Amino acid sequence: MEEKIEKAKVENTVAKTTEVRTERPYSRPSRPPQDRDNRRRTFKPRGKFLFKKKVCFFCKNKDAVIDYKDVGLLKRFFSESGKITPRRFTGACTKHQRKIAVEIKKARHMGLIQYTDKHKY
Repeated sequence: MEEKIEKAKVENTVAKTTEVRTERPYSRPSRPPQDRDNRRRTFKPRGKFLFKKKVCFFCKNKDAVIDYKDVGLLKRFFSESGKITPRRFTGACTKHQRKIAVEIKKARHMGLIQYTDKHKY
């Protein structure tokens, strides 16, 4: 009885190893090369809305100065939880965003602005 079981196991393993697939059952047909070159190259917006590019507040208002003591102005550039808001939300240019971040950090160090929402004054 044991010999029959071992023989059956050996036959099954041999049968599995000798099976060779020649083609993939679910492969996608490839596109002919001429179609690849003739594809349309158009811009399709992914979302429903197109956003207007924001203008930097400090580039527009040359008289506005970024200073750590001006907490009212800096409040526009960090969230309720105390995180510094990124450029894509504030609309500030790179130069002014860096300056804003430095001044917010100075104000935090001086105790004028909270570090997190758990540090209420």
